[in-house]
Amino acid sequence: MTDTAETRTAWDGFKAWLDVRFRSPAAIYGLIVYASFITIADDHADSPWELLGASVFPLLVFYIAHVFAHTLTEHGTHGLRHSTREAMRHAAGMLYASLPAALCLVWGGISNASVDDASDWTALATTIVLAVLGYNAYRRRGSRLVVRLVGALSTAVLGVFIIVLETLVH
Repeated sequence: MTDTAETRTAWDGFKAWLDVRFRSPAAIYGLIVYASFITIADDHADSPWELLGASVFPLLVFYIAHVFAHTLTEHGTHGLRHSTREAMRHAAGMLYASLPAALCLVWGGISNASVDDASDWTALATTIVLAVLGYNAYRRRGSRLVVRLVGALSTAVLGVFIIVLETLVH
């Protein structure tokens, strides 16, 4: 096997790993919910660290609820251990997709940034993740570049709109 083939195989494996973690309904839902939690908490937080704590714990509760619901509906057919393991794997996208925004808050805490700046960085990171997901969806369909770009933009805008609606509801 040549270095090129090994590199391609490793890259394909990494892309598949990312795909499973970021391109799932749970991941997209988790990303939107997490961004909403940050937006809601940013009015009351005094530091990026406080904002991180106020947004991570509700996300973990949603993750646990998702695992519980999935396990409850599947354990009669597949057994408790298997159902719980599958539920955790399925719901993990909620946590993975939130990592870029959470890392923005960590960076904000380390760099002693204001809450507003850290919150803005998370909004940008969330918008970028949504745009990448939209772009890739159109790429997988074989769309031309201009359609991919419009798809990325429209996915990001729709995601931000849903985040705003979610924030208004809470």
